[in-house]
Amino acid sequence: MATSIQKLSLFQVATMTIPPLTVPAVCYLVQTDDGKNILIDSGIPENIKRTPSGSVPTLGKSVVEQLALLGLRPEDIHVLVCTHFDVDHAGNHAAFPNAELVVQKKHYEHALPSQNPRFALTRAQWTYPGARYRFVEGDVEFVPGLELIATDGHCLGHQSVLIRLPESGPILLAIDAVASANSFTPEHQASPVDEDEEQLKASTRKLLAVAQREQVQLVVFGHDLSQWQELKKAPEYYR
Repeated sequence: MATSIQKLSLFQVATMTIPPLTVPAVCYLVQTDDGKNILIDSGIPENIKRTPSGSVPTLGKSVVEQLALLGLRPEDIHVLVCTHFDVDHAGNHAAFPNAELVVQKKHYEHALPSQNPRFALTRAQWTYPGARYRFVEGDVEFVPGLELIATDGHCLGHQSVLIRLPESGPILLAIDAVASANSFTPEHQASPVDEDEEQLKASTRKLLAVAQREQVQLVVFGHDLSQWQELKKAPEYYR
C-alpha cells in the first residue's frame, strides 16, 4: 500500500513586529500512515534579537518544544523540507541531525555564497557537519500526497507545499510566496523583502491556478496574523 498523509500540524513559534505590522513565524509537521515525520521549516533562532529585515521577534514555544508536546524528539524527524533559508524559516535546522534536508537546488546554490548577506544568520544551520541533502528541481511529488511547488520571487528557489489529507482534502501552504491573504491576487505587489516582483507575480498566479485545479478549501498564508489566529494549531491538527 502506498504511503499517504494522515496529519498536518501547524506551529506558531514566534511573532515578529515591524511597526505597524505584527506577523507570525511558523512551521509545520506532516505525518504519514507509515510513521514518517516530515517537518517543514524550523522557525526562528532562540538567540535572535532582531531579524535582517528589522523585525523584533517575540518568541513562543520553539519547534522542538512543540514537537515534544506531541511526543516527538528531534531525532524522530525523518525529513526537513526547507522552503528557503531566511532567518525565520531556517533558524533551527541543525537541531534535527537525522533529517534529510530537502531544498530546491537553485536555492541552495543561491544562498551558499558567503557574499550573500541575506542568509548569513542561518548559514551554520544548513551547512552543519553531516547535513544530508536531497536537491529537487521544480515541482516534485515528494511522497504521495505531498507536492513541492517551485515559487520563485520572494527569493530564488523558494518552494511552497501542497498537502492532500484524507478528510480536509488539499491544503496549500503558500509560505512566503504569498505571505497574506490580501496578496493572493494576480497582481501581487512585492514588499522590500521580496527579490523579484515579476517572479513573485508569476508564482502567485501559479498558486492561484493550483488552488483552482485542486479545489483547495484552505490556503495557509505564511505570515497572516489574522488568519493564524483562526487556524488549528498543535496539539490540534488537520486530518
